[in-house]
Amino acid sequence: MHFMTESATLRQVKRLQTERRISRCAQQLTDERGLDGFTMDELAERAEVSRRTLFNYFPSKLDAVLGPLPLISQEACSAFLAGGPSGDLIDDLAALADDILEAHDVDREDMERGKRVIIGEPRLVVIAHERFEKVLGELTDLILEREGARIDRPRARLLIRLLVTLFECAMAAAIAGDDRPLDELFDENLHTARALLA
Repeated sequence: MHFMTESATLRQVKRLQTERRISRCAQQLTDERGLDGFTMDELAERAEVSRRTLFNYFPSKLDAVLGPLPLISQEACSAFLAGGPSGDLIDDLAALADDILEAHDVDREDMERGKRVIIGEPRLVVIAHERFEKVLGELTDLILEREGARIDRPRARLLIRLLVTLFECAMAAAIAGDDRPLDELFDENLHTARALLA
């Protein structure tokens, strides 16, 4: 698993749609039967893909349930590393977050189910944490590449963790019934946090 940067192409959009469909089906089956209550063949049938296609997307059932890793477009990554789009590190990290959220459009039901499934399966909690730490490290590396000596690794990691907390608050608001897009909820939380910490 790795943090991907790719240009958004029609092929990539189709791939993301297939990944989301497989992951949604894996979460539905886990929610209905538990992680050990279905086979990869049953998942392939539910997702309407061949077994071979399923394994091309996800090497294991656990990966399928957790879904695809975050995707930042090459354009957004390049703009960030070049000091943009605004020149303010926090605003530019928010732009990266918005880019990720646009690529991974999920509805309230998907968020509720995903949270319920991960919390209900200890094996998923462990792997989700490992994935988070990997993505955290890669985002930290992006910040360090951009900012150089202006920020150290512990401060960069703390900044990412703070932004993740704001995202979790946005997800909680969406699950609780706020119908605004997740990126709008995230941006509102970021604005509020900046005002509180000013």
